[in-house]
Amino acid sequence: MTRMSNIDNTSSTAASRASSPNAAPAPIIERFDGQSSDGTPLTAVYAAQPAADVAFALVFPGDDLPRFVHWGKPLPVAAAAAADQGTATVSCSVSGLAAVADEALLSLYDAQRPQRVSGMLNDTAWPSVMPTQAESWIGEPRLNVRRAGVELFCKFAVTDIETTVADGTVPTVVVTADDAEQGVRLVWTAELLASGLVRQRAAIENIATVAADESSNIHEAAASLEIGNVELGFPIPATATEILTTTGHHLRERSPQRQPLTIGRFAKSTWVGRPDFDASLLLSSGAPGFGFEHGDVYSVHVGWSGNSALTAERLPYTTGLIGGGELLFGGEIELAAGERYESPWLYGAVGTGLNGVAARFHDQLRRWHPELLTKPRPVILNTWEAVYFDHDFETLARLADKAVESGVERFVVDDGWFGSRRDDSSGLGDWQISGDVWPEGPHGLKALADYVHARGMEFGLWFEPEMVNPDSDMFRAHPDWVLKPTAGRLPMEGRFQQVVDLTNPDAYAYVYGQMDRLIGELGIDYIKWDHNKLVTEAVSPKSGRPAVHGQTLAVYRIFHDLRQAHPGLEIESCSSGGGRVDLGILEHADRIWVSDCVDPVERADIQRYTSLLVPPVMMGEHVGASPAHSTHRATSQQMRMATAFFGHMGIEWNLLAEPQEAIGLLGEWTAEYKKRRSLFAGGLCLHADLGDPAVRLDGMMAADGAEAVFRFTQLTTSQSYPASPVPLPGLDPQALYRVRPFDVNLDLEAAGLANGQSPLGWWNENGVIVSGQALAAYGLRMPALHPAQAVLFDVRRIG
Repeated sequence: MTRMSNIDNTSSTAASRASSPNAAPAPIIERFDGQSSDGTPLTAVYAAQPAADVAFALVFPGDDLPRFVHWGKPLPVAAAAAADQGTATVSCSVSGLAAVADEALLSLYDAQRPQRVSGMLNDTAWPSVMPTQAESWIGEPRLNVRRAGVELFCKFAVTDIETTVADGTVPTVVVTADDAEQGVRLVWTAELLASGLVRQRAAIENIATVAADESSNIHEAAASLEIGNVELGFPIPATATEILTTTGHHLRERSPQRQPLTIGRFAKSTWVGRPDFDASLLLSSGAPGFGFEHGDVYSVHVGWSGNSALTAERLPYTTGLIGGGELLFGGEIELAAGERYESPWLYGAVGTGLNGVAARFHDQLRRWHPELLTKPRPVILNTWEAVYFDHDFETLARLADKAVESGVERFVVDDGWFGSRRDDSSGLGDWQISGDVWPEGPHGLKALADYVHARGMEFGLWFEPEMVNPDSDMFRAHPDWVLKPTAGRLPMEGRFQQVVDLTNPDAYAYVYGQMDRLIGELGIDYIKWDHNKLVTEAVSPKSGRPAVHGQTLAVYRIFHDLRQAHPGLEIESCSSGGGRVDLGILEHADRIWVSDCVDPVERADIQRYTSLLVPPVMMGEHVGASPAHSTHRATSQQMRMATAFFGHMGIEWNLLAEPQEAIGLLGEWTAEYKKRRSLFAGGLCLHADLGDPAVRLDGMMAADGAEAVFRFTQLTTSQSYPASPVPLPGLDPQALYRVRPFDVNLDLEAAGLANGQSPLGWWNENGVIVSGQALAAYGLRMPALHPAQAVLFDVRRIG
């Protein structure tokens, strides 16, 4: 038995750790060779991020594709590996503890391989990282490739296994496997990120050579390779028999739904060019009843902003697989010889409860966006629900004054500033400032941007770069710049819109050029990037092929190029609200608009389930009007402000129509938010599992655990009256904590929030001192609140 080690490729050697005993343990990747009980040659790869408490293991039988044999907490092999880290040997014999640990890892093949059973093929299905019928996978096809419309059934043989620690921090496995006879190559990559996320993707390459004789089945006419589907997955334990996804629609995104993972297949698919409102940001699985705080949870996410699917599947012969991938239309991806298609990343997270899973995604997004921790998120005022299309300099300048008075630091002008855009039926695509609304000079849009900057705020502007109204100069001049199924027919409109073909270089250059020019001319600090139409019948007139894949890549490119050209520019991903929320867009965007619904009662769960993927610091959470424009529900100002408190706080409200008392109260809450936003930016997001469906407890805890802010929400009346005590999650059971209400929430009676008829003992300036163990076990009595009310309180560790 031999070990191939990449430990010394990490940035931390044994010597450096000896000089820094408190340094975080280094990432590990190792390769072992041995054989199974029947003599099959085996290669095992073990990768671990000890600091993140996550590892995975693969076993390759012979030259077959690998199987995941472990995904979860690090295995004992890590201890053996650590004992050998002082060696710089590439291949060595090992003995003692290391040898036993190696054998235990290789033995996972024999421990998990299924027996042959009656009625099946010679090998019972045990899915590899890319299951095919050649390895007896008889579930939904996960690799569809065709030549001249004819399905190919691939049998891959591994030709190379590369293991590295990329950048000294990311254990990486790259597997190359060929079906040489049919001219198809698979390159599968898995990375164990420092956040503890495991991500995998597959590249399919056309390695066909044109036939030189009659014996080959690859000929000139059939040399191109069409990609139909590439779906990846992670195996889950047999105990994980329940799945959690979300559903939704406009104004009610991410509504949770649970169901058993039975024999068969479950898929959440989107074919409208974006994840959309019904998207499930995560597909999560675990033992029945897993929650935010308890249970081993396994989750997957497709990091892609176009068409995609999340899936769960179980055969009678296998434990479950959870995964997904991009969805492609016929003919969308066709590879000439030597070309390759690369799938989106499929992300996997494992953790204790949904809070543990979410923490890994939040950590990863902070690593991609370190500015979240270095630049406080500016409080925003967005003009949409304040004025809609009714723009003029005087009104918006007065609104900017009120914004400053309320503590706003970024002022964003929404739709209606360009072309003939006086309503949503015309002008979209004409990215020139409207002279009718914004004449040049002291009442122009440039003058407003200068005024906003002079008041100490950043200036933001709304765009919808991917869309066009047929009633626009752009469309009349370039009707070939839109996606459409035939030369003579446009797709069904939505909001009077069609989709600009950004895969057309001329259309791309126009859109990018107009945005680039305006950013420079106006000094734009921030873009609200909207996307309001479902992308249907999306064929590019330029190529004659479906173009959702190329369109998605073009959007990423504009985001990237604008940020490169204008350092410091921030961009929000808005898609009719929360219609495009995924790690693909979030690699480039600085925040997302969670939902067009700012009704705080609806937002309570919309924001909660969005935070499974997105840290609140990247979630637009705004204080709106009452009654809410989207639902006409009336709510208190305190409820609206408390609900917006943990995220990237903003205002979606016509402050010009509000009394000074409301402006003053808004300013108080904004000041409280600014005191704590550094905690929110880097903190741990906590949601409690409560037995009362009428209440919610959500919190943000500082990274060192010394401080937390919790929000208690009474959505409806409870069966118990007053509501039962609420346990507080995430606290150190051995520590003592002082718990006290926010100053802005001290006088519940005056604010009209409460219905208790005697004082609550701890609801005062001094609060109460309680142990973490007691707070977690029996909890804390919350104030008796009217329905649709929320309060905030601090929890600080003593000593």
